[in-house]
Amino acid sequence: MDSANTGHPRRWAILGVLVISLLVVVLDNTVLNVAMRTLADPVHGLGATQSQLEWAINSYTLVFAGLLFSFGVLGDRWGRKRFLLIGLVLFGIASLLSAYAQDPGQLIAARAFMGVGGAAIMPVTLSIISNVFDPRERGKAIGIWAGSVGLAVAIGPLLGGFLLEHFWWGSVFMINIPIILFGLVAVALLVPESRDPKPGRIDLVGVVLSVVGLVALVYGIVDGGEHGFGRPEVWASIGLGAAVLAAFIWWEARTTHPSLDVTLFRDARFSASVASIGLLFFASMGSFFFVGFYLQLVRDYSPMESGALLVPFAVGQMVFAPLSTNLVKKFGMRAVSAGGILLASATFAVLATLQVDTPIWVVVVNFFFMGAGMANVMPPATNTIMSVLPREKAGVGSAVSNTVRQVAVAMGVAVLGSVVAGVYRGQVETATAGLPEPVREAANESIAGAYGVAARLGEAGQPLVTAANDAFVHAMHWAALGSTLVGLIAAVVVVRWMPKRADMSAGPGGAGAPAGPARDGAAVPINAAPAGGGAGAEGGVQRPSRLSRVG
Repeated sequence: MDSANTGHPRRWAILGVLVISLLVVVLDNTVLNVAMRTLADPVHGLGATQSQLEWAINSYTLVFAGLLFSFGVLGDRWGRKRFLLIGLVLFGIASLLSAYAQDPGQLIAARAFMGVGGAAIMPVTLSIISNVFDPRERGKAIGIWAGSVGLAVAIGPLLGGFLLEHFWWGSVFMINIPIILFGLVAVALLVPESRDPKPGRIDLVGVVLSVVGLVALVYGIVDGGEHGFGRPEVWASIGLGAAVLAAFIWWEARTTHPSLDVTLFRDARFSASVASIGLLFFASMGSFFFVGFYLQLVRDYSPMESGALLVPFAVGQMVFAPLSTNLVKKFGMRAVSAGGILLASATFAVLATLQVDTPIWVVVVNFFFMGAGMANVMPPATNTIMSVLPREKAGVGSAVSNTVRQVAVAMGVAVLGSVVAGVYRGQVETATAGLPEPVREAANESIAGAYGVAARLGEAGQPLVTAANDAFVHAMHWAALGSTLVGLIAAVVVVRWMPKRADMSAGPGGAGAPAGPARDGAAVPINAAPAGGGAGAEGGVQRPSRLSRVG
């Protein structure tokens, strides 16, 4: 007979609250993407330059990625509910500051502050799920959690386009406020507090090294994606970040109270799952980012129409993410993960065949299968990562998963963006050769720049539009092929190193771990490793995206 369910009595209501908390983070960034052109308008926006628009996105990404791991660690120590409430409050304040920013500098600063709130929210939502759900139900709960991300990605452009058509640009930030107010009340009433009961000494050196290393690494990647990887300062930042993170790993392997137990990576379940998440998000977001340009510029769809065309991606995630647990039980972790990665890789390959006049139903169907493929990778991999750890150390699984995903997204957009920029420039230069140098450089820089030059040329600019479309589509094909290759590498990693069936009873937090008395409203495995030893450790996605960054 099955043992008693150790989950919290209100676990499904708590999951709903956590999904809403996560939605506000993901939704805000996808909504912002469609506001870029308005923000650049000196009359209806802030008159922001392209560089300022870039940093309106990147200031958030930089702070968010840099603090994810540390906030996951501190959430385990000081209380996950407390961190969630603090994160929501900070995110709400930053949303107000962003909405009423008087100049681009204020908006950039407010967005950086928003990254602090997002970093506090994201990792604790997943670690709370791990604590309030019995391991046998955790996979389904994580599937719903992951599906909500796809929902936000799809409805963000729709909602943002509607708001910009009817209200001022700051409304894209004001929509956060009622959601956050509801979330604060619901979290206070429903979510139980949980923390590591034996946190040990705080690993201050590890926390500092992780923040410095991640910020330097992500800054170098983002800066290189924006302005090219040929500059010494870009590689200096990337090298510094890599060196500091190497020092972090060295320190964690030797200290008696590590934030991250690096021996976790000796577990094939943990390391293969982390690698599959990182590689898949590098591939998917590196290609997915450019689809916005394809739809809105090459195909001339409005932001709202483009958002509607992304809905099948969300549907694929929402339908298949909760079902992935059943597929894992039937076919095994390795088969489901590899199958999902191969399906997603096939959709990246389809992107490499799109033309200026491809029937739009092909794009829509492809989005659905892309969402379905990713839905069969992210939830099982995340559940496997969380199962390796005891519940009171859930912050480390959430921190590692989300940090790897965030860095992979930044790298995917930056690296494949550089590929697109180089190929686009090489293809369009012939058509721009006769233009004056200032406008020629703008047209060569990006398809958006070419459209701006063509608009000033009037009827004479139509050949430039045609050339820019063809050049961008050709460049997008190379990015899609790069994504396909990375996806195939991820499939090889899964087939080679992922256990055929992830034995959730093997780890201290797995299904086979007998549960002791509930602590702070959540059952805790009685065989959990003490802080600083065994598998214990702590630690924490969002995709940087906008229509001003492609070359």
